[in-house]
Order: sequence, then structure tokens, then C-alpha cells
Amino acid sequence: MASPRTITIVALSFALGLIFVFMGTIKLTPRLSKDAYSEMKRAYKSYAKALPALKKMGVSSVLLRKIIGTLEVGCGIVLTLVPGRPKDVANFILLLVMLAVLFFHQLVGDPLKRYAHALVFGILLTCRLLIARQGEDRPEREERREEQITAQEKNKVKVS
Repeated sequence: MASPRTITIVALSFALGLIFVFMGTIKLTPRLSKDAYSEMKRAYKSYAKALPALKKMGVSSVLLRKIIGTLEVGCGIVLTLVPGRPKDVANFILLLVMLAVLFFHQLVGDPLKRYAHALVFGILLTCRLLIARQGEDRPEREERREEQITAQEKNKVKVS
């Protein structure tokens, strides 16, 4: 039977992956929801206006929206379908995207209800990454602990 840690990582990966595929698709095409798509277009126009440095670099609001949407779809697919280390990389990229989105919302002065989703998904991505990384360090720590205990027992025998 799978450990609770494994079940948690798989469930978080699958759920977050599907959510990001959905959210990224909304940014890229009006096929899922015309209202949400037009709202995304409006929001990204305000983000681009608030950051004139983007315009100087040649990044328009359309390009910014498409970059973030494509990253969300791509990383969401990786989180959902690809096993192993690529999930952690996709998780980290999505975490950076969520930080950027939070920055954009703060920059334009949006109320909390407009960016609460980014906070929640950022927290979930952080939890998933911490849980995934926690398991990799454990065998090394246990080996070091056993070596320390063995060394301490040897020292006790020598002292006696």
C-alpha cells in the first residue's frame, strides 16, 4: 500500500495540474469561458500599463498573458502526467508564476478577493514541493543518525 506521503503528493499534483491547465487555457482562448477570457485580457492590460519596463522590453499585455497561460498549461500537464523530478521543476516554475501574479495584483491595487486564488495556489504549490523534497532527505538523515548512534555506543564501550 502507498504511504500517506505518496498519496498526498499524487493527489496534490493531479489536482493542481488540472487546475493550472484549466486556468492557463482560460488565458489563452475564449472557448471555455468568453467572460473569463475577456476579464483576463482586461486584467493583463492593466498589468502591462503598471509596468512600463515590460513595454520597453517589447512585452505587450497579449504576450504576457500568453506566456503565463502557456507556462500554466505546460506545467499543469507535467504535474498531472509526468512522473519524477520534472514535477518538482514544474511546481517551482508555477510557484514563480504565482509570485509574479501576486506582484501584478499588488502593483495595480487589486482587492484581496481578486488575488486570493493566487495565494491559495501558491501555498498549495509550496506544500507540495516541501512534501516532495522532505522524503528525499530522510534516508540520508536516518543513515547519519544510525552512524552517530553506532559511534556513541562504541565510545560507551571504550569508556567502560
